[in-house]
Amino acid sequence: MKPTTWTRLDLFARQLFPFVMTLALVFVGTIPLHLPGQRVVAPSLSLIALFYWSLHRPDLMPATAAFLLGLFHDILSGAPLGTGASAYLCVHALVHWQRQFFHGKSFGILWLGFTVVATLAALFGWMLTSMLAGTIVDARAAALQTMATIGCFPLVVWVLWRCHLTVLRPS
Repeated sequence: MKPTTWTRLDLFARQLFPFVMTLALVFVGTIPLHLPGQRVVAPSLSLIALFYWSLHRPDLMPATAAFLLGLFHDILSGAPLGTGASAYLCVHALVHWQRQFFHGKSFGILWLGFTVVATLAALFGWMLTSMLAGTIVDARAAALQTMATIGCFPLVVWVLWRCHLTVLRPS
C-alpha cells in the first residue's frame, strides 16, 4: 500500500527533526548569559545536540548537516567564517569514529566523552581563530564557554532524549 502524502510529510518532518532542533539550539546558544563579575557566557548548546544526534541517530545527522550548522553558528556568533563549521565537522568525525565505544555506555562515560570532545573542539576553534587573526587570541572566553557547555550537558541531553523518544521513536 502506497503511503499517503500526510504520512510521507510526517516521516520527512521526523527525519528533519534532529537538524531543526540543533539549528534552534544554535539560535538559543548565541544568546549570551550575563553572570555577575564574569565575562559574557554563551554555552554551545548546539555542540551538545550535535554530539547527541551524531551518536544516537547518525543517519539523521550527516556530516553535511554538521557543516551547515557550524556555518550558521559562525554567522550568528560573529566568529570567523568556517571555524565553527570545521569544529563541528571534527566533532562529528570524532563521534562517528568512537560510536562503537560510546554505544551502551553509562551516562557518566558519555558525559566524560563529551567533555573530551568539547575541550578538543574548543581548543581547535581557538587555534583556528588565532591563526586567522594572526595573533594569539585570549583563551579564557573559550575555556569559560567550554565549562558552561559541559555543565549544561545533562539537562540538554535529557531534553534531547525525551524528544528522541517522543518524536523519533528509536529505530
